[in-house]
Amino acid sequence: MTTATPLSPPGLAARVLAGYGDRVVLHDLYDEAGVPVYHDLAATDTSEIRELLRVARGGTGPVLELAAGSGRLTLPLLALGREVTALELKADMLDLLRERLATLPAGARARCTPVQGDMSAFDLGRTYDLVVLGTTSVSLLDDAGRAGLLASVRAHLRPGGTFLLSTVDRAADAGTEADLDFEVRGASGRRYRMIEHWPPGAPARGVTILPPEREAAAADRVEVLTTSIRVLAAQRLERELAAAGLPVVARHALPAGGPRHVDVLIEAEAA
Repeated sequence: MTTATPLSPPGLAARVLAGYGDRVVLHDLYDEAGVPVYHDLAATDTSEIRELLRVARGGTGPVLELAAGSGRLTLPLLALGREVTALELKADMLDLLRERLATLPAGARARCTPVQGDMSAFDLGRTYDLVVLGTTSVSLLDDAGRAGLLASVRAHLRPGGTFLLSTVDRAADAGTEADLDFEVRGASGRRYRMIEHWPPGAPARGVTILPPEREAAAADRVEVLTTSIRVLAAQRLERELAAAGLPVVARHALPAGGPRHVDVLIEAEAA
């Protein structure tokens, strides 16, 4: 097995990959090799968009979107007529976002400013009516990173401005199995095998994405993407928001999540 990342898949994924031997090429989900797959999967995910737009329709001022990725939320926000600053750490993701922006009418393109930056520490020199962090991306940050995020968000929100972010809770009927093995289809029509390792009570869940079994068995190289995602319960996040001067004013249950997830959209306000 050759590796492009120090992260090794846990549980069932490790046993599956061992069967493919040295044909496996392992990447992080968020590196250059993972970006197109992430984009392919994200393009089919409409969860939280309706709820987020319902809140966003209540205002007309500028929006700051954090961890914007390839534009899953950016384009719907632009469709509302809002001015959007799209901050994203990965240059490859920003390239995909710019490609998508290029297909929009000139007026919509002009209202979007892509910016490369770290959501845990940024200074854009202006304030916003609405700050958005979707796709449960807050779970990518450790304690120090979240503290930096919340301080940065508070500094960029106008008084009474809204911070919308999503997180994930474990479903009450999630069961006790550590591993879940299933297939998903991307926007391109391509199918992926996804193995999630999430023991009950674990502070993080491991996600491994690889070709379906029949495809992998015949391949000379088995390209595998893996990542570890922190599990940040909504109650804990709400306490952190309140301590940062961003008290929660509403919690919105989202209609879709993973097979064992309950996604939550949290609405906080700048005190």
